[in-house]
Amino acid sequence: MATHAGYEACAATGTHPHPDLMTDANIRIPADARDQLAAIAAGEGISLRAYLAQLAGTLLTPAERAERAERTREMLREWNGYDPTPAEETRLDAELDRRLTEAGAR
Repeated sequence: MATHAGYEACAATGTHPHPDLMTDANIRIPADARDQLAAIAAGEGISLRAYLAQLAGTLLTPAERAERAERTREMLREWNGYDPTPAEETRLDAELDRRLTEAGAR
């Protein structure tokens, strides 16, 4: 596969030095999912392509979510001493899941 100079930098940062030279990617998804996304995009007055690009810009990678969670834990420790153990986190996660399931059943 041919790559351009600076490919590694683009891959690492998720940016391209020449956005006008970027190519589109084809992604296969079920037709009903595509239609749902297209309807959402149309409701926003934008194309499906623009909607997906906008959506991608709002989502965090697993590593970014983990980093944000760790920063939040550090802030809570500094602010009020809250520092749950892994067992407490598991118990609290299970309780949150239970409450969300209960709320969704209503």
